[in-house]
Amino acid sequence: MGDEHTDSYYLCPACRVYTVASWWDDFTGVETMNLSGPIAEQKGNERVELIRKCSRPWDKKCRCDAHREYFNNTLD
Repeated sequence: MGDEHTDSYYLCPACRVYTVASWWDDFTGVETMNLSGPIAEQKGNERVELIRKCSRPWDKKCRCDAHREYFNNTLD
């Protein structure tokens, strides 16, 4: 089955910077979530555009170029 990792990007309309909420589920019954940011709008937009290049961004088994780049070629 493997762990699941979900990043949610939030752009503040006032500050114009992103905050990223990263959720991890390792199927032990305990999920974890970390916040990161602020991330400059341009860098956040680049990451969001990369995610949009995949037609199945939620599919943890997808090994498209966008998934591999997003996860720095660390997918199993």
